[in-house]
Amino acid sequence: MNIIIPMAGMGKRMRPHTLTVPKPLIPIAGKPIVQRLVEDIAKVAGEKIDEIGFIIGHFGDAVEKNLKEIAASVGAVGKIYYQEEALGTAHAILCAKDVLKGKTIVAFADTLFKADFKLDIDKEGIIWVQKVEDPKPFGVVKLDDKGEITDFVEKPEHFVSDLAIIGIYYFKDGDYLQKELQYLLDNDIKDKGEFQLTNALENMKNKGTKFVPGKVTEWLDCGNKNATVYTNQRYLEFIKESDIVSKSAKLHNSVIIPPVYLGENVELHNTVVGPYVSVGDHTVIKDSRIQNSIIQKESKVSNAVITNSMIGNFVIYEGKANDLSVGDYNTYSA
Repeated sequence: MNIIIPMAGMGKRMRPHTLTVPKPLIPIAGKPIVQRLVEDIAKVAGEKIDEIGFIIGHFGDAVEKNLKEIAASVGAVGKIYYQEEALGTAHAILCAKDVLKGKTIVAFADTLFKADFKLDIDKEGIIWVQKVEDPKPFGVVKLDDKGEITDFVEKPEHFVSDLAIIGIYYFKDGDYLQKELQYLLDNDIKDKGEFQLTNALENMKNKGTKFVPGKVTEWLDCGNKNATVYTNQRYLEFIKESDIVSKSAKLHNSVIIPPVYLGENVELHNTVVGPYVSVGDHTVIKDSRIQNSIIQKESKVSNAVITNSMIGNFVIYEGKANDLSVGDYNTYSA
């Protein structure tokens, strides 16, 4: 089985955190979003993952090396593909057409999930969905009395279904999907100016492909600062405390209120951290109170009361109580 992960977008809603780091590499409880996604898919896939195709912009050698290491961590070969121009989801997936073969999972890298099922690889197609209170902002699916998908509806103005598409798809025949995506490009079939995966899904359904929903227990968004901080909170709840506090972390007259993630060589001085805090490698926090926040690596925080916040890499922050979103390489003094 192969996985394709389109992640070439600019991540504008996550600025300033995406000015120096692609959004899928922002850490959640100590691991990049895309690594959490890959690991969670591997748990439900039901068989070995062979190749993972990452569709990216030109993020640099270090990012590409990191992505290949993430693939290797689940026993797969990581391959890098480039989307030079944002032409839609169908175009993005086709950039990795060498990996689009056989059993294939397509997963967009701004969403995480929890599920208690194993993938039924004998199904022709599975669209992963989550029931939502307000379906208007989402693409949704309609089901018949057999539980099969009859319609894909993008951002319905009137209620048709509350099953929102979360951005993860399984295809038993990746080669067939590749042909349908190529058909859109060859015939310049666009929706709102872009080549869309949903158009290919509709064509496949009309030709007899049976799609069924895969219902996840929880859908976690990483689209903006507040959503990402909440997702960090949920992952800290999922994993054991013993797995997320580094043995090299140094606590000086400080208190941890779990769940908390502390990376390698983190230092806490006269500080209370937690609950729901992730602190990256080599970050030093002094005389502060931190809760429900993400602080990334190599940063220095002092005299701060921080909640519901994200602080980037290589930040120097000295301040007062705030709801913050501070990007990489900033210096701030209140």
